[in-house]
Amino acid sequence: MRVLELAQIMAGPTCGMLLADMGADVIKVEKLTGGDDARGYAQPSINGESAPFLMLNRNKRGIALDLKHPQGRDVLLRLAARADVLTENFRAGTMERFGLGADVLMAANPALIYCAISGYGRSGPDAAKGGFDLIAQGFAGLMSITGEAGGPPVKNGNPVADINAGILAALGIVAAWAHRLQTGQGQVVDTSLAEAALQQTYWQAAIQLATGVSPGPTGSAHVLTAPYQAFAAADGWINIGGANQANWERIAEVLGHPEWCADARFASNAARMANRPALVAAMSAVLSTRGRTDWLAAFDAAGVPAGPVHSIGEALAHPQMRARGMVVETTHPRAGVTRSLGCPIHFSATPTRVGRAAPMLGEHSRAVLHEHGYADAEIDALEAAGVIASAAGSGGRDE
Repeated sequence: MRVLELAQIMAGPTCGMLLADMGADVIKVEKLTGGDDARGYAQPSINGESAPFLMLNRNKRGIALDLKHPQGRDVLLRLAARADVLTENFRAGTMERFGLGADVLMAANPALIYCAISGYGRSGPDAAKGGFDLIAQGFAGLMSITGEAGGPPVKNGNPVADINAGILAALGIVAAWAHRLQTGQGQVVDTSLAEAALQQTYWQAAIQLATGVSPGPTGSAHVLTAPYQAFAAADGWINIGGANQANWERIAEVLGHPEWCADARFASNAARMANRPALVAAMSAVLSTRGRTDWLAAFDAAGVPAGPVHSIGEALAHPQMRARGMVVETTHPRAGVTRSLGCPIHFSATPTRVGRAAPMLGEHSRAVLHEHGYADAEIDALEAAGVIASAAGSGGRDE
């Protein structure tokens, strides 16, 4: 699968990174001047290269192209004619103003899968609005259910709308690819940050649609079952998942209070939800007497779902994450050896591979244009005219 990625910052690049990890040839088409805006996220940097950009753009090749220039449009049309997929996350109408809308590109290449990631989707009264993760989280209600009860609206710590939109886009592309393999026909795949955020509210939406009442924030606690939240041990926080009656009974045994199972306040999930403050207080009083390592060992031995509340550093260093290949290394021509997150999807027959660092701006411009029939003299003329750029000294590095 050959993918042209016109997307930038996060949602689209997340999609492209997943496809690249699974074997697609992703050619990142960056704007002139400056490239992907994520290159401007200069802190933290590694030898002057943006660490956020390096994280999301490994395994891709890169070409720098001025789409506002008529010749830049011609270059993209030639690339799109041989592409399987094109992704973009511009504001609605931007590609059309370039003369490169889905109708134009798919007329030239009817098998093209055109994937658009936008703030609100390609239809509806807000289709023309731009979108950002923060705005989408608020719009979709996520911020109204995040944080502690009685507190102000809180954004998810991670850009969940952006990341989920990228995952949904990749899933949509793969489904469209299966359709194309059967029919030879491409199609438009359309998703948005707002929908990607709203999709995260399955439980809360079920409550609202069934009762007419919008649930509020519950901190780390589950909105439907208890106990299912973070608790403070003597030396740190742990999560305990009592998601069914059997687990609750095991929890009571481990905590040394089997009588809680017969307590009218705690005997059923409905009772525990109704009396959650009392339940949390009783459990916390016991849990605060021992360290988290002791408690986790006891819960593990009893078959109770439980785990530590890690920092990001602890999570990245954990042997389980390392065993699953979730920290990988690549070598960048300027940044040197850099580390990024691995692919969370595993295959028995077609394993993912992370072998290429994020491209320098225009690093593969010459190599990609050669592949599409451009002669050296034509490429030189395009570069002299400012239509393309190539990374100084890269020579179209394509190892």
